[in-house]
Amino acid sequence: MKKLSHADEKGKAVMVDIGTKGIQHRTARARGHIRLSQETLKLVRENQIKKGDVLTVAQLAGISAAKQTQNLIPLCHSILIENAEISFMIHDDGIVAESKVSSTGKTGVEMEALSSVSVALLTIYDMCKAVDKRMIIGGIELIEKIKK
Repeated sequence: MKKLSHADEKGKAVMVDIGTKGIQHRTARARGHIRLSQETLKLVRENQIKKGDVLTVAQLAGISAAKQTQNLIPLCHSILIENAEISFMIHDDGIVAESKVSSTGKTGVEMEALSSVSVALLTIYDMCKAVDKRMIIGGIELIEKIKK
């Protein structure tokens, strides 16, 4: 089994020392899904949810989450986000959110991409909870990690 990067020899949590790592351009993509009822999907498509434009608000929330990851996850490094994008695909059973986050630095942006998708989906949940009591968020995963 590989040694955990965020644990010392006694198993205590530590921040990874990236001081000697080289600077690289890094990109990560993540994806997740929220299951919604047909009625809720219709309201989202027609921009009829009372709280407002669900996908625009979720997109802004996802971008903001990428930039705030260091404040949400204790052992994440402060990094300069050069780009954060989030897109949505409406399917018959719900909405798939996909994020892409890029940075040039000494550490990756996987957590930022995952945070982006998670918060975007939570925002959809929040905006639709008055009309859909059976939503399910799931399938959140890292789908790509690139460093050049």
